[in-house]
Amino acid sequence: MRPLEGLLVVSIEQALAAPLCTARLVEAGARVIKVERAEGDFARDYDRAANGSSSYFTWTNQGKESVVLNFREHDDAELLEQLLSKADVFVQNLAPGAIARAGFGSERLRRDYPRLITLDITGYGESDAVSHLKAYDFLIQAESGLTGISGGVNEMGRIGVSICDIGAGMTSHAAVLEALLKRERTGQGSALAVSLFDVAADWMSVPLMHEEYGKGAPKRVGLKHPSMAPYGAFETNDGELTLISIQNNREWPRFCDIVLSDPALADDARFQSNNDRVVHRDELEQLITSVTRTISQNEFKARLSKAGIAFGAVNSVAALGQHPALRRRNVGTDSGSMVSIPAQPIRWLDAGGEATTAAAPATGSDTERVRQEFSKQQLEETSNV
Repeated sequence: MRPLEGLLVVSIEQALAAPLCTARLVEAGARVIKVERAEGDFARDYDRAANGSSSYFTWTNQGKESVVLNFREHDDAELLEQLLSKADVFVQNLAPGAIARAGFGSERLRRDYPRLITLDITGYGESDAVSHLKAYDFLIQAESGLTGISGGVNEMGRIGVSICDIGAGMTSHAAVLEALLKRERTGQGSALAVSLFDVAADWMSVPLMHEEYGKGAPKRVGLKHPSMAPYGAFETNDGELTLISIQNNREWPRFCDIVLSDPALADDARFQSNNDRVVHRDELEQLITSVTRTISQNEFKARLSKAGIAFGAVNSVAALGQHPALRRRNVGTDSGSMVSIPAQPIRWLDAGGEATTAAAPATGSDTERVRQEFSKQQLEETSNV
């Protein structure tokens, strides 16, 4: 039995943050009814990379039921009300204020359904100063300062995945689980709110403290670490890059002796501590490079392994597909084909195998069945049995 079996989640969701949150709830056994516009979640049209379907949609909508509703119309609003009257969790990521104007704001729902957990996901929050701003992932990366500390020395860079959406989805998932635990103890639901900007700002705590209390925010350093050295990518004579990390002073002498074949370097005053090595980073990296460019990546890795130094190849996406640590699962798209994607990250080691979920739904594929199941008359008949 999966931990959330028997729970009903209703989600008016689009794009990535809310769908990722509810995807994790599906994987834990919850029933998720996804409410869409007639044209469907716009993430369905982001690309055609998954055998003709959207890669984004395929990833975050496995096992959901799709219901098309225009809840500004009476009959559809009544059906949504019936769904919410039976729901355990309600998730929505429309523009700030939109769901309340339609009559389904969290304040009203929490008053009418005390056990209901509501979750509002926004870009910047609900304050008048920012609620009008459109909030897509890349915009939040820029506004929060993430792009300001990402990329190479001479050029800022976007994080290569929708990191703010993903972070908001993960945070929302954790928030829902916390609220479910609270309800188990108190019998009362909760009203939750998560914004993409709050999540990104939380992640920026260390750079912000450096800016406001230290010597300034970290600079962009590409494939290097701004406050540790050596911690970066080094090229070998076959043109490959290998990322290495020295985390403590116990590792430094071993690195000098076994990897660089220069044990005396461990006593060099310029490199005695991490702070010293950061100050003299350019000289340090020249010394390391003078060695790595004379050997192959395989030889470099062998020396690093012998010395017990952390390392990793700077892989392409194609190399990820062949990585020995990559676990996979086969999933169905909304057009009926199958694709192989990374396995669910949470593993229940005592569960006797990973749970499977149904395919991503076609737009509105479950509308009529759900309408019949949750019609007012049907609910009244069921309650009288």
